[in-house]
Amino acid sequence: MNSTWISLGLLAAWAPALRRRIQLSRAKHRSLAGHSRMAKRLARWLPGYSFDESTFFGCDGAPADIQALRRAAFMALAQTLQTRHSQSIAATVSARDNISDMQFITAYRVPFQFSPMVQKHLKVGSFLESAQGVQVTDLDGQVFYDLTGSYGVNVFGADFYKKTMADGLAKTQALGPVLGSYHPVVASNAQRLKAISGLDEVSFHMSGTEAVMQAVRLARYHTGRPYIVRFCGAYHGWWEDVQPGPGNPMPPRETYTLSDMNERSLAVLRSRKDIACVLINPLQALHTNANAPGDSTLVDSSRRAAYDREAYTTWLKALRQVCTDKGIVLIFDEVFLGFRLAAGGAQAYFGVKADMVTYGKTLGGGFPVGVVCGQHPWMRRFDEKRPADICFARGTFNAHPVVMGAMSAFLDQLETPEIQAIYQGVDALWNARAQHFNATMQEHGLPLQAANMSSVWTLFYTQASRYNWMLQYYLRLEGLALSWVGTGRLIFSLNYSDADFEAVLERFVRAARQMQQDGWWWQDDQLTNRSIRRRILKETFKR
Repeated sequence: MNSTWISLGLLAAWAPALRRRIQLSRAKHRSLAGHSRMAKRLARWLPGYSFDESTFFGCDGAPADIQALRRAAFMALAQTLQTRHSQSIAATVSARDNISDMQFITAYRVPFQFSPMVQKHLKVGSFLESAQGVQVTDLDGQVFYDLTGSYGVNVFGADFYKKTMADGLAKTQALGPVLGSYHPVVASNAQRLKAISGLDEVSFHMSGTEAVMQAVRLARYHTGRPYIVRFCGAYHGWWEDVQPGPGNPMPPRETYTLSDMNERSLAVLRSRKDIACVLINPLQALHTNANAPGDSTLVDSSRRAAYDREAYTTWLKALRQVCTDKGIVLIFDEVFLGFRLAAGGAQAYFGVKADMVTYGKTLGGGFPVGVVCGQHPWMRRFDEKRPADICFARGTFNAHPVVMGAMSAFLDQLETPEIQAIYQGVDALWNARAQHFNATMQEHGLPLQAANMSSVWTLFYTQASRYNWMLQYYLRLEGLALSWVGTGRLIFSLNYSDADFEAVLERFVRAARQMQQDGWWWQDDQLTNRSIRRRILKETFKR
């Protein structure tokens, strides 16, 4: 009898914890992106394999004549790229063994099964000579329209940043490399960032990753709670706590990865007492609960993207209320999107106030930078009543004079009527361009569509195929420069004119039509996304 009562007592004691554990599990997204431990186990288990020439061109079951067509087109494309960009490719091949990052991006431009053949034949140059307007020029003098956006840095066009970099150097050159003390522009930068963010204090850092690290550290310091919440698929830099899945050798620690735009996630925030902060990257509104859409994972045509501003605004307002009610720090990570959606950033764009905001990329005026803006209670790094209780954050190059000078020049330009005019109707402009793009693809019978969040685009494919990743090379042939992640992320600078956009659209049509004619989008009733995934499983288990 006593043992029964003991068991019941233990069950009663464990019930709240068990309920919270179940609640947490239900708030995770069902995809691998929502289950970092499982994703890491799968990544360790997944065997590597690759297609040779005999299987590369027919892994989707295409008949012999289509395979022969693809093979001839592949080799012709490789030869043309090699001839046209010989100096750029030679410089890349020569440097690659010395630069770790270059080795990585070369290997992961396409799905791993295809990568060895692609690396051998479809070589791409990583070096550029110059940039002008919305174009870049490689070492061979070949000109491309720039769709890379310099990973989000380039909001206003290359010439804008050339000017802010030069003006910044001119402002601070007399002080040179002196660090520790501040150039006077630091004070004015801080004052203007306070006005933009609507927050009380500012700290300067050297990268967006570092700024997010500091914001999280401060949230933990002031709340006394260990856990952070990030949403499934969101990127907040490459450090351990915000990248708990593959790519991070450490297991998840004080991080909850919850499902974005999900009421169950709000329930977790309401019920737990160990959450210090919630991180929001507004870019996730374009591909909710999915990792950044790179072509290295484009194994079929299941990639999708869509953006609903009204729905995402409603979600952010609900998050804001829960965080306020529970004393959780709401952090907007605007490193990528800051100053692209609006002059006041995502806070102004969505009409939602954060407790802390991180900026980076474009704010440096062409130089590396990270910034944290926050309310006074969250930004203080020490406790006057307990002098040994501090939240340490320093950095040799924080507030570097040249960076601060370029930031000052950037903020000067941001206030001009010319730049303010760019923001007027920017969403409507880019939405109309995306609609025009989609209508044009449909008009030409091409299995390609775009989803956009203002000037940031994701392309997806409307016909089952294992070869969609080939499009990036046809686009390159037509003079369109994409980043190494390929068609999953196009970033237009806001200085694209209608004529520039039409030129890009024409090149898209030519590239996609040629790819279609070369047999890469061969159609068959039996070829579906499901059948492709079954083929991949069979290929994997054969080994």
